[in-house]
Amino acid sequence: MGRLLYDLAGADERLRFSPYCWRVKMALAHKRLAFETVPWRFTDRDAIAFSGQSKVPVFMDGEHTVTDSWAIATYLEDTYPDRPSLFGGPGGQAVTRFMNSWGDRIVMGGIAALIVADVVPNLAERDRDYFIASREKMFGKPLDEVIAGRDDGVKAFRASLDPMRAVLRHQPFMGGAHPLYADYIPFGVFQWARCVSAFELLAPDDPLWTWRERMLDQHDGLARKAITREAITTG
Repeated sequence: MGRLLYDLAGADERLRFSPYCWRVKMALAHKRLAFETVPWRFTDRDAIAFSGQSKVPVFMDGEHTVTDSWAIATYLEDTYPDRPSLFGGPGGQAVTRFMNSWGDRIVMGGIAALIVADVVPNLAERDRDYFIASREKMFGKPLDEVIAGRDDGVKAFRASLDPMRAVLRHQPFMGGAHPLYADYIPFGVFQWARCVSAFELLAPDDPLWTWRERMLDQHDGLARKAITREAITTG
């Protein structure tokens, strides 16, 4: 058995948009490890019941099953030490744990509040009720209300990214001269947005825009080549 990643898919199974699965795909490409993906949808819980989880990513490496994007990244680092490091050493891994937490709370939380309603049209019909109910419970209000006023709200989101911006004014990636897992964490969230929403999160003159463009070109353009909602709707 090879390497398999259960990967969140939309109504069109070519649309793969989980920010956490994107972290893992970029990490696997960084490690130069071949893998295949299995399209998975929110209501396909039986398909991953063997993992003890109800969400993706679920990664199978031969007989080993690993869940949670951070756990998968550390597994890859420990299991394949001869491949390019995701962290640049133990110290880098410790610091990246902070980025993992910050990325979930600030980047993921900020972007979700701006585009969560845009996800719905991309979903398989059977997933929509689950997604709407779970996200409205999370935000405490209807999804249309969550994104209301986002043209103003995006300004506060952009300001929240100043810590990244300050670093990227001095180096091309969070990892330094080359991307590391510290880049894949926030990039996965931006790739999620890119796949499912047309809302513009960054201004073209923002250093983060330039960083995102660099990230899209990494690993032979893995992320840039991904199918987006725009590609699907325009045929």
